[in-house]
Order: sequence, then structure tokens, then C-alpha cells
Amino acid sequence: MTALEVLKAAAGYLAKHGVENPRLNAEHLLAHVLGKEKRIDLYLEFDRPLGERERAPLRDLAKRRGEGEPLQHILGTVEFCGRTFHCDARALIPRPETEQLVELVLKEAPAANSILDVGTGSGIIAASLAIALPEATVHASDISPDALALAAENTARHSLGNRLALVQSDLLEAVKGPFDAIVANLPYIPASEIPSLSREVQHDPRRALDGGAEGLDLIERLVPAARQHLAPMGLIALEIGHDQSEKVCAILAVHNYRDIAAHPDYQGVQRFVTARHG
Repeated sequence: MTALEVLKAAAGYLAKHGVENPRLNAEHLLAHVLGKEKRIDLYLEFDRPLGERERAPLRDLAKRRGEGEPLQHILGTVEFCGRTFHCDARALIPRPETEQLVELVLKEAPAANSILDVGTGSGIIAASLAIALPEATVHASDISPDALALAAENTARHSLGNRLALVQSDLLEAVKGPFDAIVANLPYIPASEIPSLSREVQHDPRRALDGGAEGLDLIERLVPAARQHLAPMGLIALEIGHDQSEKVCAILAVHNYRDIAAHPDYQGVQRFVTARHG
């Protein structure tokens, strides 16, 4: 069978097993098996014959994907802000819209010298900000030692060294400021909704999803505590659930933040909230 024939067969298998974008998934899996850095490289080798040595591992990977294991876990990597990061079951798989949270921080605090990423997970937000702001020092906290180990791998992968400091902390308890900006993509899914999430999302750590009864438990804890860790006019930037912007803005107002604003993602959902201290 040629690479194209194998690719079509894998895509058909994934489609029958309910995988969204089956052709795209099949391309990533086949590129991974063939050792290609980019799936686009396959297009130059569609006529290449593939023997059992290549087809057998592809069948194994397609079976895992068909059973709902996330593509990013199978590949061990994820693309974010144009760069490749390690990704596995130790932390939440970053969603595409989270790239906009990074963009928002860069827009609202372009001269920030010190930044804190709370609940960093895989460290992707923190690393992306450190890369984009080479003069800044970025700190990243997480309560999970497994997530921090993954974040350390991503720190090393992008040679960030002492510019990205990791600390195990329940939100801000073990963190010292002040910071020019605090960014957080904390768990915001109501606990009752977690069982209904997609089978792929079920592979994320529950701790990285569960935001309590209304999805706001951690945000309600972070907002007042952040005031003690922000420099005057320091920025707080939050990613939130699709229906939480009014409640989050109200929480910020209660704690005397100013310049409170909700921001839409590319689908028009009010996905982010920013405010300033002082």
C-alpha cells in the first residue's frame, strides 16, 4: 500500500470511531510513525510504499486514538503560539483559544518585567510569555508536582533557564511578588458538568478541570489574594468559562480592581477578563 492509501484507510477507521477531523488526525499519526517533523511533509511522499513495519505501529496508534486518547498525548507534543511543547496526561492539554490569553497579556502589559502564571500546568503560557518578553522574569506556580515536572521539561526544551522560575504552590501561598502581571487559566468547569465532557477531555487531570459547584472556586480565591502580589496598576488576566464573564467582572469589582474588561475569543465568546490593581 502507498502512503496515501494507508492514510485514507486510517482516516476511515478514525471516522467510524467518532474522531473529529479524522483525516487531519491520521496525517499527524502517520507523520509521527514515519519520523516527519511536520505532517505537510507527507504530501511529498504519497506514492511511497509502506510495509508492515510502518503500518503496524500506525494501526496501534489509530486504535488508541479511536478509543478517545487525545492526539496530543499520543504524539507527546502540542503546538502552541507557533512552537512545540511537551504534552501528556500530567497536565491540561492547552486549548487553541488560550493562545489569545498570551496575546492579551502582551498587548495589555508589553513592558512587564515580572510576570506570574498561576496554575501553570504544562508551563506553556509562562514559557510563551518568557520567549516573547526576553527582558522579563517569569514565575509559574502549580499545586501539582507532576504538572511542574512537565513544566520543567518545557522550560528546558526552550532553553529558558533562570528566566522561568517554577514553584509548587496552592495559588499564591508560596509565591512572593510584586508582579507587573498575573495571568491564570485556572479550572473553571462546574463539577457537575465534568462527566458530560468529551472523552478526550476526560483524559485531562480532574484537578485541572474542576472549578467547584459554579466553576469559580479558584477564581474567587485568587482575585483577593492577587491584590497583595501585584505592583501598582499591575494587570490580572484570566481565562474563564463561556458564561462566566459577568460574574468574574463582579468579583473583581467587589475587590476594588479598576479598568475591568471582558474580551472575546475568535468565536465571539467572552473568554477572558482583565483588570488592574490600584
